[in-house]
Amino acid sequence: MSQDQKKILIKLNLQRLEFYPGDGSLQIFPISSGKNGIGQMLGSEKTPLGQHMIYRKLGADLALNTVFIARKPSGEIYSADWAAQYPGRDWILTRILWLMGLEPGYNRFGDYDTRLRHIYIHGTPDETRLGQPGSRGCIRMKNADIVHLFEQVEEGTRVELIA
Repeated sequence: MSQDQKKILIKLNLQRLEFYPGDGSLQIFPISSGKNGIGQMLGSEKTPLGQHMIYRKLGADLALNTVFIARKPSGEIYSADWAAQYPGRDWILTRILWLMGLEPGYNRFGDYDTRLRHIYIHGTPDETRLGQPGSRGCIRMKNADIVHLFEQVEEGTRVELIA
């Protein structure tokens, strides 16, 4: 199956990610998007809309709950102790699917560039409430769900975010 047959559709109004693996089936996952709402602007901490693709896959074969800092594994595994030490932190765990906008002037280049804004689909602590906005612009998923998705997509897989 080629990567152009696979597609991810993120419906922000429903707080869900739909994965179409290209075989006629559909997989649905709960997510959490940006608590500041929808928007394209650099620094807004809003979730961008439009046509994207997976620019980079990061974290293959790492343990569940691996903590990422600046897209690199920190060597630590998330725990309740870490949560208590850093309350309110927007944890990036387990795997990262780094997005790149495909629409110049809308979500690519300049102050609207999704990739330069570091917008990802990534894992989050199991106790994080999904189904409602809460991130700093990224798409949060359960750790088991991001691993499942990560293993089925390639860099270049299309991702569309809609309101």
